[in-house]
Order: sequence, then structure tokens, then C-alpha cells
Amino acid sequence: MNITSTRTSSALSSEEGDNGLSLKGEPAAQAQHPPEGFALTDFSAELHGFEDTAALIANLDLVISVDTSVAHLAGAMAKPVFILSRFDGCWRWLDHREDSPWYPTARLFHQKAPGAWDEVIVRVRNTLSRS
Repeated sequence: MNITSTRTSSALSSEEGDNGLSLKGEPAAQAQHPPEGFALTDFSAELHGFEDTAALIANLDLVISVDTSVAHLAGAMAKPVFILSRFDGCWRWLDHREDSPWYPTARLFHQKAPGAWDEVIVRVRNTLSRS
């Protein structure tokens, strides 16, 4: 999981033993204090470029990320990736689609209203619980 906030990681963590990885390029302050019961490993200090990030992604089951270079890298590597896209998201994701013609392994989760991340997280969590 590419953790963007501890609130998000807490909402996504539904099972004991769930854990996440921070793949941000710079040290993630939120990773120092994850929610109780959520194991979070911050690899920021180990990631010196896309090669390092790709090597880590290659060993993951799933990447969950907002629309960042990490999401694009995972998609380009054909790794399963859930991309959380804001209401006025990038044109690349097209309108009213949950898939991507560029990344067949990507699943898109768009906000239905500006700032409405909670609803996006609920949909991601429901999708994860069905997996």
C-alpha cells in the first residue's frame, strides 16, 4: 500500500495482521506513527530512484495509491494497483471508468464529490474484503 495518510491506512486495515508499506520518495512523517494495530514499514530511505521502487513493487501483491508516479510505475509493471483519483482527476483516467486502457491491472476509485475520500476508502475496503 502506498500510504498517503494514517487515517487512510487505518480505514483500509480490516484484518489483524494487515500491513502497509510507504513507497513515498521522501520520508513519510505519517509512517512514524501508524494507527494502533496497523503495521507500517517506511522504505523511503531505501528508495533512491525508480529502479529501487520497481524492485519493491515487484514483490508486492497490490499497490494502493493516489495518482502518483508509484501508481503509474505499478501499472506499467502490470502489478495490481488501486488508484484513488480525486473528483477532478487527471484526463488520463477518462470519465466514468473503473478500468484503464493503459494499465489493464489498474482499478480506479474516483471521488464522487470534491474532498470525499471517506467514500472512496469504503469502496476500496469493500473491494478488498471481497478478494
